[in-house]
Amino acid sequence: MSVHVERAELPGIGIRHDLETDAGRRLSVVTFRDGGRELAIADAQDPDRAADTVALSDEEATALSEVLGGSVILTQLAGLRDQVDGLSTRQITLHADSPFADRPLGDTRARTRTRCSIVAIVRSGGVSPAPGPDDTLRVGDTLVCVGTSEGLQQLADIVDGA
Repeated sequence: MSVHVERAELPGIGIRHDLETDAGRRLSVVTFRDGGRELAIADAQDPDRAADTVALSDEEATALSEVLGGSVILTQLAGLRDQVDGLSTRQITLHADSPFADRPLGDTRARTRTRCSIVAIVRSGGVSPAPGPDDTLRVGDTLVCVGTSEGLQQLADIVDGA
């Protein structure tokens, strides 16, 4: 399934991106020339008229994209697990007594030691997809991991300091 996004120049205003949902509703994101953003939901009876709009600050737009992106990543990983025999996903929470709290992700040597990958870090409602070895782990982070069941257990033990 593919989602089609249309881009329209709004002379003197900015750019509008539109997408139509499976339910037939149109959602628009308007990016103004001054950098502002607005999310609009089209009127069900008149798709050229906005039924409602919400102005978004930079921080709100970033948070919204992280929340939506994170939920999509987790859904795709769950589907992948069902499609590939022997592949599992696991969410591992970093506790205060972990030896990796406030240390770079690379210090875990997760892939080398367990042949598992940490594909995202979920923190305070946001998500950091495809984290790099320099990303710092924090107490309360949830690590989204992919690998074999055995490797994921090893990774959980490593993160826990067992």
